[in-house]
Amino acid sequence: MDIHEYQGKEILASYGVKVQRGYVANNPQEAVAMAKQLTAETGTGWHVIKAQVHAGGRGKGGGVKLAKNLQQVEELAEQIIGMQLITPQTSAEGKKVHKVLIAEDVYYPGESETSEFYMSVLLNRAKGRNMIMYSTEGGMDIEEVAEHTPHLIFTEEIDPSVGLQAFQARRIAFNLGLSGNAFKEMVSFVGSLYSAYIGSDASMFEINPVLKTSDNKIIAVDAKVNLDDNALYRHPKLAEMRDVREENPIEVEAKAAGLNYVDLDGTVGCMVNGAGLAMATMDLIKYAGFEPANFLDVGGTADAKRVELAFRIILKDPNVKAILINIFGGIVRCDRVAQGVIDAYKNMGDSIKVPIIVRLQGTNAELAKEMIDNSGMPILSAVQFQEAADQVKAALA
Repeated sequence: MDIHEYQGKEILASYGVKVQRGYVANNPQEAVAMAKQLTAETGTGWHVIKAQVHAGGRGKGGGVKLAKNLQQVEELAEQIIGMQLITPQTSAEGKKVHKVLIAEDVYYPGESETSEFYMSVLLNRAKGRNMIMYSTEGGMDIEEVAEHTPHLIFTEEIDPSVGLQAFQARRIAFNLGLSGNAFKEMVSFVGSLYSAYIGSDASMFEINPVLKTSDNKIIAVDAKVNLDDNALYRHPKLAEMRDVREENPIEVEAKAAGLNYVDLDGTVGCMVNGAGLAMATMDLIKYAGFEPANFLDVGGTADAKRVELAFRIILKDPNVKAILINIFGGIVRCDRVAQGVIDAYKNMGDSIKVPIIVRLQGTNAELAKEMIDNSGMPILSAVQFQEAADQVKAALA
């Protein structure tokens, strides 16, 4: 589950990480009020207006602006709130901005130059260990740094049996070229950041940039956070941070109905029982020369009501040109699934305007094929994988 920058900073601050302070505003008037409050608490004279959407690269799309007085705070907030923000990490349509973060200016003059670093904590799946990735090249896309200057990216792997060790935090601060108070602050920052990652059951914390201020403090200026959905039952307060306005509406509807659905870019809709079979089905579609439009696992029960619901969700995607139903009848009998498909098709009437290919294998598979073939419905049936692939190819030829 992705969360907003201001929410990520709330988590970080609760674990002792120093962050760029700020308040959320839903309209220009609130933005001015929050700016006044922030000035009273921090003494900041300038304010950063930051669009709150689940996407990186907001500055490139015009979603991050600097206001030098309260009039500019109001004007910039009015420009940003309600805009369709397009960044390298959004679709061509962009994302609508519903709120902004009014943040303090942390690039103030002082005894030394400011420095920006990149830092993230994530799981190294290949080694089964958590990993801190960091670089001296903060404020830039880490992908560009990896492509052009890979030697400037460092990693620190953490043994889960012992956790982050003090020498590792010191090595990170050393590799970033810090000394004195900034070195001590970075060691503390790394430890607190890793504690936040572990404590919130996150799958990623990305801070870009981590800033060394002119008075040698280390603070998180940004926070991109992804929380593990499977652990949210342990964190009810974090679960409340979910903003469904930022998510695909079809995926939100499917989740509410208990369906595992992921929207993709292809033209062949999939309806499958079981995640492994769903992955194999997407491979089958690719093998036939097409692209899957979705991942959809209907689970162990594929009765008429559930099949109809799955049909309606798949057909909300205008790119779908055909639907492939691939069911293995282990717990559920194939003939019952076939009847569910037939009943759902009857209930939906003319709303299904794309070819449907049904591949049923397992208990009573032959009976199920016979039921579909004799139903009088324009439904194509198959028993073998290859036969289903051929049916998809023929339907879309």
